[in-house]
Amino acid sequence: MLMIEPIPAFRDNYIWVARNNQYAAAIDPGDAAPLLHYLESENLDLVAILNTHHHADHVGGNLELKARFSCKIHGPAGESIPGLTHPARGGDRILLPEIGMTLDVFDIPGHTLGHVAYYGEGVLFCGDTLFGCGCGRVFEGTMAQMHASLEKLSHLPGNTRVYCAHEYTLANIHFAKEVEPENEVLTRREAEAIDLRKRHLPTLPSTIGLERQTNPFLRCDIPRVAESASKHSGSSLTSPLEVFTALRKWKNAF
Repeated sequence: MLMIEPIPAFRDNYIWVARNNQYAAAIDPGDAAPLLHYLESENLDLVAILNTHHHADHVGGNLELKARFSCKIHGPAGESIPGLTHPARGGDRILLPEIGMTLDVFDIPGHTLGHVAYYGEGVLFCGDTLFGCGCGRVFEGTMAQMHASLEKLSHLPGNTRVYCAHEYTLANIHFAKEVEPENEVLTRREAEAIDLRKRHLPTLPSTIGLERQTNPFLRCDIPRVAESASKHSGSSLTSPLEVFTALRKWKNAF
């Protein structure tokens, strides 16, 4: 049976492990040590690494893990990924027969220029593009690229489970409440997230459906979101991209 487990790393990263009783694939292993401890304690053989982008907190464990397990390393073809064996481009399909998983590759630039996501079996590994109730900073791409990438992900089925790479949900909810203070679904989500964190549990995975209801960066076409962004920016915003750009700049300084 396929399982997906979170391995905490650094201050707020998650290394996601897709596994059965014998084999595992790791998504964005920025640090080899906690993952090695988990694999050894569970007696698992690491057969693949999937990197979403080149930042060190996502790829830092690649070489040590590859030396230990001789595993395949999938990652964006347009970025420098340590130990890369299988460059991934949008439209590619990745087969992981050992764990019975097939994943499609999406190009989702914005946070970085070559950022990719992996989608299949009802799950989405989206790195630092889509977060619980938020989105990543636009470091290398453009606002238009990031907005288009988020729109692409938002059109996935609502029950798609979203496995992003950081535990940012509560902080993102605080911002989202500034944008939509009367969003009742958001209020319920905050209470649930607070309860989970009090019990030292992840707020993830989320779902695409929940993000559509609560994540302001996926709600740029909602009038009250546009009104909040316009009011904060001091200008009349007429397109979802303008609303997204204003929200991202607002969040950067929040």
